Amino acid sequence: MIHVRHSAVADIPLDVAFAYVDDHHTIPDWMFGIRRFEPVGEQTSGVGALFDATMQVGPKALDSRVAIVEWERNAMIALESVSGFRTASTWTFTDAGSGAVRLDVDFGYELPGGFAGRALGMLIEPVVGTAVRQTEQVLRTRLGTLV
Repeated sequence: MIHVRHSAVADIPLDVAFAYVDDHHTIPDWMFGIRRFEPVGEQTSGVGALFDATMQVGPKALDSRVAIVEWERNAMIALESVSGFRTASTWTFTDAGSGAVRLDVDFGYELPGGFAGRALGMLIEPVVGTAVRQTEQVLRTRLGTLV
């Protein structure tokens, strides 16, 4: 699995930042390329919650079903795909003092083998680092409007 990691500090209380990221309704507003993030079933938060997601990368729409596999209020959310495009992400929240929060993200993805995987890699790899940084910037901007 290929991993991209990024950290940032936002001037917003930790619990407000966590609640915003944990709200599935907000995800297409701030996560780069996500066009759809819909719950599967009644559960929308915590371990076991499932979501159908579509990520647009250039002309290609990548569908996956993701599950929250680890969740601790005001501390961490970890998701892994259970079908479709293989991804895993961990969002960690740490009190940075003075009403600020440090957000660390680890985004991983796995490409299929063969020609299809190489073609997909040529599409995805150039934008992944930029996408993670842009996601963090948009998220930090949106969080700033909440306080």
